[in-house]
Amino acid sequence: MNAVHAPHAVNAAELARVNAELGRDAAALVDWALSLGQRAIVTTNFRPFEAVILHMVTQVQPDVPVIWMDNGYNTEATYQFADAVTRQLGLNLKIYLPLRSRAHREAVEGPTPALDDPRHAAFTEEVKLEPFARALRETAPQVWFTALRATDSAVRAQMEPVSINPDGLIKVAPLLHWSSKDLYEYCEKHGLPNNFDYVDPTKGEEQRECGLHLAH
Repeated sequence: MNAVHAPHAVNAAELARVNAELGRDAAALVDWALSLGQRAIVTTNFRPFEAVILHMVTQVQPDVPVIWMDNGYNTEATYQFADAVTRQLGLNLKIYLPLRSRAHREAVEGPTPALDDPRHAAFTEEVKLEPFARALRETAPQVWFTALRATDSAVRAQMEPVSINPDGLIKVAPLLHWSSKDLYEYCEKHGLPNNFDYVDPTKGEEQRECGLHLAH
């Protein structure tokens, strides 16, 4: 467990300093963010290399809430990976499901709408954005750890490792500048499982934003 500190607000000057000095030091960013003494969460989708961020943060704060918006469309391998990582790291996993099951949704509306289908935005809202909004209300975090990487999309390439959302949530992406090789070597060093059989039905294309990091 990390040491207890009095809650500390982050201003623009400190944000700029942290990004300049610690932006490429993932472990130091995690330590800094947790030293703020504010409620933290980690979000995960159990895609490839997600064990890295989960290991890195829980080594400092083992009981940090780990938020998973399980959309109901994950592969068998992803569910098995989620269970394996949760057991190995003793995660404080909190699963947020859509208000309707996949079976209910598909019985009424059919298969996942294509990206160019006008219904796709509503699908994304139902299976990802609403569950995340619910998670934020219930956990009320002030610090949000995410495994975003600059290579994921054009939007993410423009992000800083630490930013502050309009609602004041401090968003920390310690792995923003890591390569797949860096992530692979971390998994090997720490004996972490991995998963490459992953699909996100809200994205459809690898470089497309799902909407979560545009909305938050």
